[in-house]
Amino acid sequence: MLQLLTTIPALIGFVSACFASEAGVKEVSVAQPGRDLNVTVWYPAVAGGKPTAIGDNRIFKGASAVTEAPPVPGRFPLILLSHGSGGRVQAMSWLATELAKAGFVVAGPNHPGTTSGDSTPADTPKLWQRTADLSAVIDAMTGDSAWSNIIDADKIGVVGFSLGGAAAMEISGARANLEAYASYCDSYRKWDCAWYAGGTGYVNDEPVKVDKVDLRSIDRARFEQSNLDRRIKTAVLADPGLAQAYDDQSLKEIAIPMHFINLGTAETIPLAVIADRLAKLTPKGSYTSVAGATHFSFLPECKEGGAEFLKSVGEIDPICTDEGTRPRGELHAEMIGLVKDALVRDLKAPGQ
Repeated sequence: MLQLLTTIPALIGFVSACFASEAGVKEVSVAQPGRDLNVTVWYPAVAGGKPTAIGDNRIFKGASAVTEAPPVPGRFPLILLSHGSGGRVQAMSWLATELAKAGFVVAGPNHPGTTSGDSTPADTPKLWQRTADLSAVIDAMTGDSAWSNIIDADKIGVVGFSLGGAAAMEISGARANLEAYASYCDSYRKWDCAWYAGGTGYVNDEPVKVDKVDLRSIDRARFEQSNLDRRIKTAVLADPGLAQAYDDQSLKEIAIPMHFINLGTAETIPLAVIADRLAKLTPKGSYTSVAGATHFSFLPECKEGGAEFLKSVGEIDPICTDEGTRPRGELHAEMIGLVKDALVRDLKAPGQ
């Protein structure tokens, strides 16, 4: 039955009372054949360490964390993060640091081929690569004693935004249909479909000319394969990509809680990511929307002058001037509550 996400103050209070207020952070490398991953890990840390701002750059404000700080004693659920197309996992630090303070170990890779400065239309629909990245992070985190000693391997969740939401969908058991996706792009010439048709990508932080992508030329077997990893026990999906492409039956067979969050209202949420129908099809689906938000509200808060700089380099997306009606910091606070509530309920409820 579809249920609205609700706040759970008692559970949040239980979690918050148990842990220090520091979010530790460390960069690690996870080797895969031909696809090494740079992974950022946030964790509950005791007082001390060196203050840093993760994700801080010319455009975005960073989130406060500490390096070289010991973890809080105990075992904590592991949460995987998957960033959006052309993004970086460090841009999700505003969320990851709060999850770490609440008692989660959070790990996210920068996905090769769809990361800022290293992103091409041809790599974008290869969700099987992203799900393999996430499964490799689980393997590494649970197989390395430096992390396995503080991780509860029976409590693993995933949080994904945009294309990362599509990866989170698939690692949870959803399967995509190639013809449905191609047909959607035949008529919807915006968002991901415009990216495939644009003829431009990014390599080594420079724009490059690339072939336009014919979605029907993609490896159909790989695109439609199951990428289920049964170690995932819950998923939070913020504006998940490929919203028009999932096989209905695969959604009906998903056994874990699936918490869908759309940024905006029914009138403003793009067809590319609208998720109310997806939530209704999943047996343990929940759905909420964040009024006053837009898709870009999930990005970090921008610094003064960030919008002007983006305009000067030819960026046309409203990354800083995101057209939302509420301040991004206020929206982040609401989204943190929604994500944290869902994960606490599924992975950290008292007595579990």
